Amino acid sequence: MSAMSDTSTIYLHDIPLPDAQNRFHQALKAAGLWQVRGIEQIGLDENALGRVLAEPVWARLSSPHYHASAMDGFAVRGASTVEALPSQPVTLAVPGEAVYLDTGDPLPEWADAVIPIEDAEPVDQVAPGGLADQPARDARRPAAIHIRAAVTPWSHVRTMGEDIVATQLVLPAGHVLRPVDLGALAACGQDNLRVARKPRVGILPTGSELVPVGVPPKAGDIIEYNSIVLAAQVESWGGEAVRFPITPDDFDAIRQQVCKAVEPCDLILLNAGSSAGSEDFSARVIASLGKVLVHGVAVRPGHPVIIGMLDCMKGGEPIQEKKAVPILGVPGYPVSAALTGEIFVEQVLARWLGRAPLAPIEIPAALTRKVTSPAGDDDYLRVAVGWVGDRLLAAPLSRGAGVITSLVRADGLVLIPSGTQGLEAGTQVSVRLYRSPMDLEQTIFTIGSHDLTLDLLAQYLAEHDRRLVSVNTGSLGGLVALRREEAHFAGSHLLDPQTGIYNLTSISQYLPGIPVRVVEWVGRTQGLLIRKGNPRQITSLQDLVRPDVRFVNRQRGSGTRVLLDYHLGGMGISPEAIQGYSQEEYTHLAVAAAVQSGRADCGLGIAAAAKALDLDFVPLFDEQYHLVIPRRNLVGGLLDPLFKVAQSPAFRKAVSALPGYDVSAMGQILVDLEG
Repeated sequence: MSAMSDTSTIYLHDIPLPDAQNRFHQALKAAGLWQVRGIEQIGLDENALGRVLAEPVWARLSSPHYHASAMDGFAVRGASTVEALPSQPVTLAVPGEAVYLDTGDPLPEWADAVIPIEDAEPVDQVAPGGLADQPARDARRPAAIHIRAAVTPWSHVRTMGEDIVATQLVLPAGHVLRPVDLGALAACGQDNLRVARKPRVGILPTGSELVPVGVPPKAGDIIEYNSIVLAAQVESWGGEAVRFPITPDDFDAIRQQVCKAVEPCDLILLNAGSSAGSEDFSARVIASLGKVLVHGVAVRPGHPVIIGMLDCMKGGEPIQEKKAVPILGVPGYPVSAALTGEIFVEQVLARWLGRAPLAPIEIPAALTRKVTSPAGDDDYLRVAVGWVGDRLLAAPLSRGAGVITSLVRADGLVLIPSGTQGLEAGTQVSVRLYRSPMDLEQTIFTIGSHDLTLDLLAQYLAEHDRRLVSVNTGSLGGLVALRREEAHFAGSHLLDPQTGIYNLTSISQYLPGIPVRVVEWVGRTQGLLIRKGNPRQITSLQDLVRPDVRFVNRQRGSGTRVLLDYHLGGMGISPEAIQGYSQEEYTHLAVAAAVQSGRADCGLGIAAAAKALDLDFVPLFDEQYHLVIPRRNLVGGLLDPLFKVAQSPAFRKAVSALPGYDVSAMGQILVDLEG
C-alpha cells in the first residue's frame, strides 16, 4: 500500500483527544522514549534557573554551619544575665564577660546568647567591685556594659543548622529550580547540579506563501510566526527549540528537511500542511519516513493534527540502527498551532524532563452569552474573565482558528466537552486560567460599542493597576449586558430617531429600575470610509444605491447601524437597494479593513479608523459617545482610576490627536438616572 493510501485511510477519522494522547504515549513507551532523555551536570549560577533536577539534592553543609549572631550586639553567657533588673543592672566586663559581634559573626565557644546593641548600656570605666560609672564613647568597644534584662540561652543566635542540617534533603528530583532554590543550594554547599537534559524540539515551518519576519509581505504572502510561538512555548516548558528555515510546499524538500531534523532533535513539529489539500504533504512525508499513528483529533480548533513516529537518519539514508523520533503535524492556523502545543507537546516535555505536567488554576465562572459547539469535538473556547459584583464572568472571544489575538486577549480556556452542542448564557463553566486570579480583581469589564479611545484607555488604566477588558457587541448589546450585570460599564451611542437625543431613551427601555450614571466621553464624526483616492467617487449616502458600489455594514444593535438606518429612512433609501447592507462587521477597524482589502468600496465608521488604515474619509454626521455605568459599580473604588484618566491632560491630548474626536466634555456627568 502506498504512503498516500496509508494516510488517506486514517485522515479525518477524528478520534477523541484522550485516545490520541494515549496512542502517542504508548508509541513513545514502545520506542523506549517515555523517560528522561538524558542527564547533564551544570554549575550553580543564574543559568540553572528553570532547569529540572534529575536527582535529589542533599545538604553537604549545615546552614549556618556555625553558631552565628543574629544581630549586632554582645555575645554573653545567658547565665551571667539572670539577676539583671531594670532598676538593678548587671555589669559585664568587655571583653572578659561580653564580646561585641556584628550580625553573622561566629559566637565564641564560651557564649550562648547575644544582647542586642540597643539593649546594652556601654560605660568607659569600671570602679572597684565591677560597677560602671561613666558613659562610653564607643558603643562597640566599651570597658563594660550594663544589662537591665536577662536573656535566655541561644537568644538572638542563629544556631548551627537552623536553616539546613547537613545530609538533609534540600530539593527532590523533578523540581523546577526557582531563584530562591539557587540560594538554598549554594547555602548547603552545592556548586554543581545534575539536571535533566533539555529536550531538543525541531520546528519546521512549511508553505510557499510564508515569508520570514522582517520581510515586507506582498499580496498573498503570510508572515511566518507560528514557529516563534511554538519555540517560545517549548522554551517556557523547559525544552530547547531549534527553528528551521521555511520550506516551500514541495514533498521532496519537506522530506529532506525532516530528515535533517531527525539527528539533532528529540521531537519534530512540522507546521502546516496537516490537512488534505493538494499542497498538504505532512502526512505523506511522515508515512514515507516512518508511521502515521493519528491523523485527525476531535478537538476544535486544531483537529487536523498528525501524530507519527519516524525511523530515519539524517539525509534519509537507511542504517542498521534506526533512531525513533516522534513527530507532530501541527495545523497552520495560529490558534490551532498554539493549542496543539499545549495539548500534546507540554505533556511529553514534562515526562522527558522528569517533572509533573503543568496544572493550570481552574476557577468557576458564568458565561456572558450563548455559545454553540460541534457535538463530536472537545471545543476549547477562549474567554476574557473578570469580576462584576460578586460574580466571576467569562466572556467568549472570537472563535476563529486564525485569530491569534483571541489568545492574546484570552484570560483562560473553557473546555466544552464532546457531546455538548452549546452552552446557554449564564452557564457555570470551569476556566483554565492563563493569568493570576489576583489580576482578575483589578479587571474592569466593558461590553458595548467599539471605540478606538477604549484601546488608549486600556493603556492609561494599566498605569493605575487596572486592566480593561473590552468585548465589542455594539451599543445595544452593551446595555443588555449591563442589565444582566455582566459589565462594569458600556460605551453607547444609540440615537433616538424621535428626539435626536443619544442613549437616554434606550437606557430607559433596556435598564428599567436600574440606577445609572451617564458620563460624557467623546464627540465623534461618523462618515464614509473609502479607498485612497476615492476611485468610485463616493460622496454621500445616495451613492450607496449605485450598482457599482459595495457597502460593508455594522452589526445589528450597534449605534452606527442605528445612525445609518435613521438617515436612510430620512432619505427614503431602502436597505434592500444597498449592495452589501447585510455584510456585517463588529468594529470600526474591521469595516476599515474590509474597505482597504477591496472586499467593499465603502463603509460607515469613524474618522480615526480611516486614518488608521490610510483610507479617505467623507464626514457626514456628528454624534455623542457616552459611558453608561450602573451606579452600583461606582462603589468600591474599582472605577476611580477611570475618572482620573478622563481628566488627565496626557490622555485627552492622546485622544485629541486622533481625527474626528471632541474631548471638551470628557468625564463630565451628563445625568444620574434613578431607573
